[in-house]
Amino acid sequence: MGSEKLFLRSQVIVEPLVDRFVAWPYTVAPVQAAMNLAFLHVPLLESYLQSPQVHVAASNNPELRGGYFINIPEERAAEVRDLLAAIKRDRADMLKFAEAVSAGQELLRANATGFDLTPLYPKLPAELNGLVELAYDTDNHAQLRFIEPLVYKSPVYAEERQSVQLSFETGIERPFILSTPRLPSPDVLELDIPFRHPGLAALFKSRVQPATLDQLREALELDDAQAARLSTMLSERPSLSEDRHISAGGRIRYFGHACLVLQTPEAAIVSDPFISADSSAGDRYTLDDLPDHIDLVVVTHGHQDHIVLETLLQLRGRVGAIVVPRSSRGNLADPSMALMLEHQGFTVIEVDDFDEVEFPGGKVTATPFLGEHCDLDIRAKSTYWVELAGKNVFVGADSSGIDPVLYRYIRNHLGTADFAFLGMECDGAPLTWLYQALLTVPVTKKMSNSRKLSGSNAEQAAAIMTELGAKEAYVYAMGEEDWLGHVMATTYNEDTYQLKQVEEFLTWCGDHGIRAGHLFRQQEWRW
Repeated sequence: MGSEKLFLRSQVIVEPLVDRFVAWPYTVAPVQAAMNLAFLHVPLLESYLQSPQVHVAASNNPELRGGYFINIPEERAAEVRDLLAAIKRDRADMLKFAEAVSAGQELLRANATGFDLTPLYPKLPAELNGLVELAYDTDNHAQLRFIEPLVYKSPVYAEERQSVQLSFETGIERPFILSTPRLPSPDVLELDIPFRHPGLAALFKSRVQPATLDQLREALELDDAQAARLSTMLSERPSLSEDRHISAGGRIRYFGHACLVLQTPEAAIVSDPFISADSSAGDRYTLDDLPDHIDLVVVTHGHQDHIVLETLLQLRGRVGAIVVPRSSRGNLADPSMALMLEHQGFTVIEVDDFDEVEFPGGKVTATPFLGEHCDLDIRAKSTYWVELAGKNVFVGADSSGIDPVLYRYIRNHLGTADFAFLGMECDGAPLTWLYQALLTVPVTKKMSNSRKLSGSNAEQAAAIMTELGAKEAYVYAMGEEDWLGHVMATTYNEDTYQLKQVEEFLTWCGDHGIRAGHLFRQQEWRW
């Protein structure tokens, strides 16, 4: 088998990990990773060890789905204790840095009163020296500005935190990624390599271009046991779909959640790739349905369900570039997606509003994204306008219609949308659910609940479509697909407010002659 040309099996999945927690931007980008490690993961592990049975029970309570509980059986508590001890020992620099960030913010709150900030630099914790600038905004509010490229070169960014687990998709929902670390398992191939390791690109490229086991073993630096485990994940035949390319016109395929694949015979664009590997399900497009080469991946924003490293790592080597919105440069809540992805081995194009990126036969234009980030100063968010095969497609993600005049400007600049795709999670999680570890000043529950991760409601979505002059409008599924539960942790029923708002919007579309639908699992458009 060592010299036989083989393909990676369809149902192989990867979970990229940092200190055993599933990777997403706030656990990979170094400043935010330090804060989450110190103020979320360590307290979470400590809480579990005080009462494992409470965490397991809460994890299995449908009413607490998406809560911060560790779903690991009590008999494995010793392994969790070892993980916590290893983090406190091996990540001491990161933990000190996080404490220093909090101390630095407190120093500014107590001393930055509108006068010269120069005397405060010597008073900063040593861990921040050389990595931050102190600055006022025009309202005399002072903040730390992180010099993010330098932080990647400091001890705060530790690639040895990174590893990957390879296993088979079972169809059983995995534990929630934001709370439950992944422990070793006999049916999982453990690879202690960083995400940028070239062997991963070689492995996942073998979905479309066969490789020998010997080649993959060398590329991934495997021992005998690891190579034996990998051999079970390889097949003599590819599992690629025959219709993954088109020969004429244009096509859009909906792959679930916010993932669209837009194609012509010359090019392919993928938005927010979050793609199932379970080709046996038969009710969805999967990794097998992707074209062999993808010109551009466009990422709308940095939430864990839109920049999904589990999928992105499997596309490295098959993607021309990833297009991401530009961050605000140094804001604690707004890490640079470009820096993060470049450090994982991707080619990245960073865009501001109305920047254009051409591809064969078309172009992508970045357009503004409002709301959905709890009113934090997060600028790394973008919607996209895609022109291909004579059609204009608006990829709206979770942008809110809180100021519909914005979309009038978009229409005046770019024209009328033939297709518009939008999320309507209009009653999202509160501020503290996702950003708690970054808040160096506590907020009240009432304040947190007033600032939610919410996109458009029916009225706002209708206003967006009116201003865009959209001919067709489609609402993404909002975590409703069952293969997304480990990331989305959402539970809806027919009386859920969000679904009622979708129904109201679809009725409005019907009354205004707009073809519309609520997407679920898969759909295709051809012209």
